Amino acid sequence: MTAPDTAATESTALLALDVGNTRLKWALYEAPAPGARLLAHGVQFLENIETLAEGDWRPLRAPRWVLGSIVAGAGVRHRVEEQLELWDAPVQWVVPGNAEAGLINGYDHPARLGPDRWVAMIGARQRLLARGEPRPCVVVMVGTAVTVEAIDAEGRFLGGIILPGHGIMLRALESGTAGLHVPTGEVRAFPTNTSDALTSGGTFAIAGAVQRMVDNLRAHTGHEPVCLMTGGAGWKMAPHMTVPFELVEGLIFDGLLAIARNRFGAASPAWATADVRP
Repeated sequence: MTAPDTAATESTALLALDVGNTRLKWALYEAPAPGARLLAHGVQFLENIETLAEGDWRPLRAPRWVLGSIVAGAGVRHRVEEQLELWDAPVQWVVPGNAEAGLINGYDHPARLGPDRWVAMIGARQRLLARGEPRPCVVVMVGTAVTVEAIDAEGRFLGGIILPGHGIMLRALESGTAGLHVPTGEVRAFPTNTSDALTSGGTFAIAGAVQRMVDNLRAHTGHEPVCLMTGGAGWKMAPHMTVPFELVEGLIFDGLLAIARNRFGAASPAWATADVRP
C-alpha cells in the first residue's frame, strides 16, 4: 500500500473499488474526475476483506463518495460494505445501463453485462477521447476469465466474448483428462512436451480470440481498431500478442473516475480545482 496523503482536506475525496473474483483493489483520489491526484491505493485478497477497516483504510482521508465495480457475489459485497462503515460516505455499485459517461450499451439486456466489463470499456473510451482518437477499440481484460469487447468510433459497445483464463483452462483439462497433471510450462512456437503444450495452447487461444475480434471490428467499421489490454494477467499475454496493443494498468479505475465525474462532479464544485489531466 502507498502512504496516504493526510495534508489535504476531506471534502472531495473519492474511494474507487474494483472487486474481482479473487482480489479487491482500491484507490483513493482527491476528486471524482479523470486525472485526479491519487492519494493512496492498495489490494487485498477477498479472504482478508475484514482487515481493511482496521488496517489499510484506517489512516486514510475520509472519502466523500465510494464508487465500486463488483463481480463477486452478494456475500462479498456485504462484507465490503461492513468495512466501509468506517466512514459516513454513500456507497454506489455500478450497474450497467443503456448509456453512461460516453458509452452506449449494445447488450441485449444491458443490466446483465458484467460491471467490470462495462467500467473498463468506459475507461478505454474516455482514454481515447482524451487523446483525440475517437477510433474503434477492442478492450481486453485478462484475469480469472478473459473478456474481449468491441466498441465502434461513436462509442457504441457492439458486443464481446468471454473465455476462460489460463488457470481455468488448465484445471478444466486436468479434471476432464485422465492422468493429465503437469506443472505449468513455457509458451513455445512448437511445444514438444505436455506442460509447454498446455501453456502454449491457452496463450494462443487468448491471442487468437483477440486477433479475431480485431479482424471483426475492422471489417465492420472499415477502420483499424485500437487494442487496449488490462487485467492482472495482462503482462503474461503481452509478449505473445499477434496484434498491436497497449497494456494499460488500472483501466477499471479510469472508468470509475469517468463515471464519478458524471455522477458526482456537479454536486461538488470544488473538484474542478483538483489536478485534472487529460
